[in-house]
Amino acid sequence: MKRYVKKDFPVSNVRRFIEPGPIVLVSSAWKDEINIMTMGWHMIMEFQPSLIGCYIWTANHSFNMIRKSKECVINIPTVDLANTVVRIGNCSGRDLNKFEEFKLTPLAGEKVSAPLIKECYANFECKLVDSSLINKYSLFILEVVKAHVATSPKFPETIHYRGDGLFMIAGPTVKTYRKLFKPEYL
Repeated sequence: MKRYVKKDFPVSNVRRFIEPGPIVLVSSAWKDEINIMTMGWHMIMEFQPSLIGCYIWTANHSFNMIRKSKECVINIPTVDLANTVVRIGNCSGRDLNKFEEFKLTPLAGEKVSAPLIKECYANFECKLVDSSLINKYSLFILEVVKAHVATSPKFPETIHYRGDGLFMIAGPTVKTYRKLFKPEYL
């Protein structure tokens, strides 16, 4: 077992070590407008129904679009879209149509009006099911009502944010510890 030498670390930067899963592209629609935002702050909150908590900054253009429409699509990009993902996160939908600007294809959802992004590995159509934490924490509780996932590869290379403009790519999937896993404790 490895032992580490440690030093004090800025509390404001701990996210570098505990950022959640992959960076996602959240697409939304309100009235005649569609938008895409890059998001890294999300978490699984429940399995059945499938609930996802998402932090969306109040100044983000998508904040009010999702709040008013009460729906969105969480799209999972792969590493081949990394440059596009970062560029989407560095501009505002107030100023341009991100689908056109980044040559992404909007697809109609089956359960929501927000568009899916064709070029993404997976698309999760979501409905806002709890808005009680939006005013205080900017936390949207979404229920996945329809999921679309590519058939291959089984484990895609996704992009993960480490803070301070640093990213990592999902590593290999290992089965080494699977025999230790006890699903009955879920």
